[in-house]
Formats: sequence, structure tokens, C-alpha cells
Amino acid sequence: DNSSEFIPQCRTCRRQAREHSGEDHHEGLSSDEELTPTEVDEFQKSQDNVLEDSRKIFEDVHADFCDIRKILLKFQDWKEKFPDSYCDAYISFCLPKLLNPLIRVQLISWNPLEQNFTELEEMPWFRAIEEFSDAENVSES
Repeated sequence: DNSSEFIPQCRTCRRQAREHSGEDHHEGLSSDEELTPTEVDEFQKSQDNVLEDSRKIFEDVHADFCDIRKILLKFQDWKEKFPDSYCDAYISFCLPKLLNPLIRVQLISWNPLEQNFTELEEMPWFRAIEEFSDAENVSES
């Protein structure tokens, strides 16, 4: 089986190519996983395009219907004014599906692997849902 001999030869060839090109390489990291500067640029452009497109998603939506806190306030009002219909509509089951697209848009740029990332619990949408849940629990008790 020549495959076991082929792998060390490939590694040797890549190591020699890196030495000649002056690339920075850290031992223990696979060079197969390293991105070329062109790939990094393409990824950054693609990421920028996605972020730009995500900003346009709710451009034409009234502010009352693209802000999680405002949406939850409407549901809270409904629950206080018409508790029977609120309960009959199974709102607690509907809210996750309703809020999912709004939260996903806000999480597009979130990267927990970055050094200075924001904890989920600190995000405005999380706090709004938490406050709504607390208000529901208080009104039920």
C-alpha cells in the first residue's frame, strides 16, 4: 500500500513550498485547513455581502413589527385585555416561530469564537424575551 508513503511526501512537499514562499505556519496545524489570502478576501467579501443584505431585510417593515420588544408588548397587552382568547390561541407555542426570523437576523454577525463577543444573555432580544417571560410568570401567579 503506497498511501502511507504518499502522505509524508505530501507533507514534505508542502513544508518545502512554505519555506520557499516564506509563509507563516504553526506546527501542529494542518496546512490543508489554512486559507490562502485570496480565499480569506473572498470569504470577507461574501460575509460583508450577507451582512449588507441582512440590514435590508426589514427596511420596509413598520418599526412596531420588526422590534422584538414592541412585538412582545403587543402580546402582553393582548394577554392583559383578552386573557381567554390569548390562552385559546396558544401564543406561548407561536412566539418562538414568530420571533425566529427576527432573532436570526440579529445573530448573523454574532461569532462566539471572537475575543470580544457579546454573550447571548446580554443581547437586547434576549433581555426582551426574558422580561416578557417574567411578566407572564408574575401575571399567572
